[in-house]
Amino acid sequence: MTSASALPGQPRGIVTSGPATARAVNILAPNASAMTLDGTNTWLVSEPDSAEAVVIDPGPLDEAHLRAVIETAERAGKRIALTLLTHGHPDHAEGAGRFAELTRTKVRALDPALRLGDEGLGAGDVIRTGGLELRVVPTPGHTADSLCFHLPADRAVLTGDTILGRGTTVVAHPDGRLGDYLASLRRLRSLTVDDGVHTVLPGHGPVLDDAQGAVEFYLAHRAHRLAQVETAVEDGYTTPEAVVAHVYADVDRSLWPAAEWSVRAQLEYLQDHGLIPGGPE
Repeated sequence: MTSASALPGQPRGIVTSGPATARAVNILAPNASAMTLDGTNTWLVSEPDSAEAVVIDPGPLDEAHLRAVIETAERAGKRIALTLLTHGHPDHAEGAGRFAELTRTKVRALDPALRLGDEGLGAGDVIRTGGLELRVVPTPGHTADSLCFHLPADRAVLTGDTILGRGTTVVAHPDGRLGDYLASLRRLRSLTVDDGVHTVLPGHGPVLDDAQGAVEFYLAHRAHRLAQVETAVEDGYTTPEAVVAHVYADVDRSLWPAAEWSVRAQLEYLQDHGLIPGGPE
């Protein structure tokens, strides 16, 4: 993550545990930081009248948090039947193994190293549990294994770190690639235009009620930062560290290491497209 600025459609600025849509309940993990904002949003998703639920991103390996997720389901009269991961960063996935033990569930993810069970996740997959329908949307860029989950019944999308509820995310180079990330944002924009998605349920930060506005904000932000990096290189700032100090001067220095991941991804993108020296010949 980088800045903490407000995004379009952010009337719910305070992040709390509790219902966000008719089918999605947030259980906020106690791991707030500059990188995780208010903490990781662990999502409990189910049909209102179903006895089965799906958990997306159990979060860090925090026993109290994992048990709080289970207790939230039990109070609603539901059994957790499946665990899904948006990607493998520890603040989302570190607790998945222990959570699977506690709930006796399979863990499904794009990265085979994160799965518990023989079922992965990929483009075109539709998850149906207890009447709930979740559509898998591959969104590489933040990381190579990033996924989003489209929840058609709530006209919502669960975005992990691809879109945050506050500020912007990093492209975690070298695993994350800017070209992939831009394509993923355009894929999410098509959900807002073609499928009527209007709510973003992010992995960090508050719920966004203007999904299209958030995607457009992200695309514009990326274009702006890319232009800034290109100009910085033209002005003689040739190392990633120098570009960060110049372009991200208004960003808290504690976030500069994360900003450097994005700068390295931006430099690679500019080189690959022949816009600055150093790309493939």
